[in-house]
Amino acid sequence: MKNQVIKDYLFILVGALLMGLSISVFMIDARVIPGGISGIAMSLHYLDESIPTGLALWLMNIPLFLWGVKELGWGFAKRTIFGFSISAFTIDVLHGDFPGLEFMALNKSTAIVDLLENDFLFLIIIGAVLLGIGMGFVLKHRGTFGGADVVAAILQKRYGYKAGNSIMVMNVFIITFATIIIYVNDLSPHRPALSLAFYAFLLTFIISRIIDMMIDGFDYARSALIISDKCDVISDAILNRLMRGATALKGRGLYKRTEKDIIMTVITRREIIPLKALIKEIDPDAFVIISTVHEVLGEGFKKRT
Repeated sequence: MKNQVIKDYLFILVGALLMGLSISVFMIDARVIPGGISGIAMSLHYLDESIPTGLALWLMNIPLFLWGVKELGWGFAKRTIFGFSISAFTIDVLHGDFPGLEFMALNKSTAIVDLLENDFLFLIIIGAVLLGIGMGFVLKHRGTFGGADVVAAILQKRYGYKAGNSIMVMNVFIITFATIIIYVNDLSPHRPALSLAFYAFLLTFIISRIIDMMIDGFDYARSALIISDKCDVISDAILNRLMRGATALKGRGLYKRTEKDIIMTVITRREIIPLKALIKEIDPDAFVIISTVHEVLGEGFKKRT
């Protein structure tokens, strides 16, 4: 149990560092808002550059954190404050806004400046991937980012609003708010504010897809349901030729009202073609359903962390 807690905090640490890296290096100077409380903090920084984004993020998270503790209890508290504190600190350090550590400003590196000026889309994609991976690590190991997550959780508890829908609505509002600030104050002379809004929505889409992959796992396995009159022969071939386990299920065809044997097996992607060839060889008329499996726990498959 203790080892698992340590492991969770290590992954939350890595996730928070990646989140801070993404926002500070790839997003702040690009004027592309990722949504959430970090988006509001970035907007405040645009209005007054003397306000560090990370510090603004941390200060805004504190009252939301206390509200969350009151409404949701202490269960999420330690991991939440750990996560957003590390992320906020990383943002200011890597953006050169932390006193005494200005030399660590990676956003001023030659490579980042070149991407900002000559390959803007690639810059945003890199930032989105890093942020998505970071958020995925945090969520998968029972952490939260504070901010919008806390508000969404409270809305779900009190009023039954789905957390995903609440976060989506808040992100649309925050991105719109930031776009207005950028437009009114002419804070992006090289790109129209509306273009930056489109980049922001692309960013949130990429992030959400990566978070789903991080939490659900990659489609590294397949499950197969095989309905055949030669199930005994097929199952024997799966066991002895593919060296995979299989389970026999009982079913009943509703059209002819006849009893049917069904084989269920889980295979790797590389075994899909050999399995189909094996079934075609034994029973070309077999009915086969192959589905994506995101995670498999058991012998023959590596457990995902």
